[in-house]
Amino acid sequence: MNAVPVRIGIVGTYSTGKTTLMRRMEMELRALGTPALRVGGLGKRAAFLGLPKMARHTALSSEWIMTAGVAAELAATVRANVILADCAAPAALAYYTAALEHRAEKAPDEYLRRLRALATALSTPYDLLLATVLDPTEPLTGAHDHDPDFRRLVDEHTHQLLEALSLGHVLVANEDTSRTDAIHLALTMAGAA
Repeated sequence: MNAVPVRIGIVGTYSTGKTTLMRRMEMELRALGTPALRVGGLGKRAAFLGLPKMARHTALSSEWIMTAGVAAELAATVRANVILADCAAPAALAYYTAALEHRAEKAPDEYLRRLRALATALSTPYDLLLATVLDPTEPLTGAHDHDPDFRRLVDEHTHQLLEALSLGHVLVANEDTSRTDAIHLALTMAGAA
């Protein structure tokens, strides 16, 4: 194992191909002999614990998702050279701020400051941060509740947050060339290309 594993994260609204892309990266890396591990499923874990998610997201559920995700990533570093974070830390904050706008609510400034600081601090270990771009014409897949307005808000808040926090990232559009480029970039970052 590498002394310092490569960490690759992805953010974006739901049903934009994040998990599919991370699975492809994981398979490609493993096929090249690079131990890789994908960390995800945070929404399901949060729901199992009774934490609200999607349009009901709260400051508490955001903080839990960010910290639980990073804890899982850190635990994975003992088993893999490349960690693929399928829901990097900033995603939870983007979902929360989108949920607030969707519900026409305002969070106390101290909550938002603390969550922004946490998202920034937890994002610095990523060697590569990918951000999917919503294609509203792409049909939804999976078991998500379909709310096109909320889906659009999460996309907007994700990209606004990345810019506001000055988090370097690579955009991944809903097209084969863009996804292939992202995979190649990940393989290069991992020293497997």
